Amino acid sequence: MTDRENEDEAQGGGAAHWVVLKFGGTSVSSRRKWVTIEKVVRERLHQGFRPLLVCSALSQVSNQLEHVLEQAAEGADPRGALAAIRDQHETLADALGLSATPLDEDFEQLGRLVHGLALTRDLTPRLRAQGMAFGERWSTRLGAAWLGQQGIGTRWYDARNLLQADAITPRLDTEYRQYLSATCPHEYSEDLDRQLRAVPEPVAMTQGFVARAPDGETALLGRGGSDTSAAYLAARLGAARLEIWSDVRGLFTADPRKVAGARPLQYLSYEDAVEMATRGAKVLHPRCLEPAREADIPVHLRCTEEPDAPGTEITASAGDEEPTALAISSRRGLLIVSMNVAARWQQVGVLAEITDCFRKHGLSIDALASSQTKVTVAMDPAANHLENGVLDRLLEDLARCSEPTVIGPTSSVSVIGRGICSLLGRFPSLADQLRREVHLVAHAAHDRSLTFMVDEDQLGPIVEALHRDLLRSQGASAGVAAAAAR
Repeated sequence: MTDRENEDEAQGGGAAHWVVLKFGGTSVSSRRKWVTIEKVVRERLHQGFRPLLVCSALSQVSNQLEHVLEQAAEGADPRGALAAIRDQHETLADALGLSATPLDEDFEQLGRLVHGLALTRDLTPRLRAQGMAFGERWSTRLGAAWLGQQGIGTRWYDARNLLQADAITPRLDTEYRQYLSATCPHEYSEDLDRQLRAVPEPVAMTQGFVARAPDGETALLGRGGSDTSAAYLAARLGAARLEIWSDVRGLFTADPRKVAGARPLQYLSYEDAVEMATRGAKVLHPRCLEPAREADIPVHLRCTEEPDAPGTEITASAGDEEPTALAISSRRGLLIVSMNVAARWQQVGVLAEITDCFRKHGLSIDALASSQTKVTVAMDPAANHLENGVLDRLLEDLARCSEPTVIGPTSSVSVIGRGICSLLGRFPSLADQLRREVHLVAHAAHDRSLTFMVDEDQLGPIVEALHRDLLRSQGASAGVAAAAAR
């Protein structure tokens, strides 16, 4: 889209339309990247948009904060780790020509929280959320000051005043989900739109990953939740588009860092992108697409290393729905629970009892396959809270209705596209693999993916072989070309 077309889009309704720009951790961690962010913001202002920036913590800071909290709870001395975190921010502040003094109050608050943890040794989900939210506060305070120093008026907002987390249902959810994997309503809010427009500064900046819990405390949207924050805010403001900036140039036919010859996908539908994100593509968080889809907001995936590259555009429709293979996705570190139910063959309600055990412990099921004698379930530990004996208690409950066995860690491999079943003959390596040991096979009901679970040491060669099949396949090549040009 040209600058003229962008300006027409932004100004067509009179008041400048919002564009939400999300920048990930690697995109906010150096002066060079902030120069790129400044350039992008100026371009959007020139095009007639009103930008809202949603930023992650500096690279690795969330992990470091989590480590500090765990150290304190275990009785170890976290002062060295805290000092390293502070040094990282002071180094960036110095590179930007800024004072780190505005961060002092937050560091003092974190110090008090850590001191209290060292006394109580009780790292609750509520306290973990409070501590881990500081990273985004620090990065956005520095970012707002930098843009202001460059002559771009920028208003800093506490994300907890912009996003309110949904209340949990006690019977179905846990304290972990309330504070560490929260969700938020995302209907358009005229009041929020008016509130953010009422200030003189043309640019707004806030934190990703963070929201306000129903009790007024801090809630987090799950690891990688900054994408979701940005999507919620884009929907609440009725934004013209959402841009997600990272260190990867959009979505590819496979992970370009691991598979040689992976090709970029320039246009995708929401459905295509959701399937890729849920099956392992790390460029965007799976939860971020639903708010954008419901509000019909285009999502643009862009790269701060190559800001002029087109990236990937995700919209309601990205061409025809002819059978097409688009990508090979994979995930590591999954757990499988295999349950023998032969003793209860043809008894009513066995599957319901099994899934109720997972529900009882607040665990989500990633994939499920069943037969008359066996039920096999895959779980993603990254999306579930498996600490403090949760898995052991789950197995105790499952033993009342089955004979459970845990297998893992395992990996999933997915062939993703449209009309996948009609294309499987183009993947000879898939037929070869399925003749070997496969723990679970799951075919998506909408025929957009076929996923199978294997031992982790098999993953690399399988993905490479399937990707070679995809690129050799006339249908796959046509699909990539169709995705690259409407």
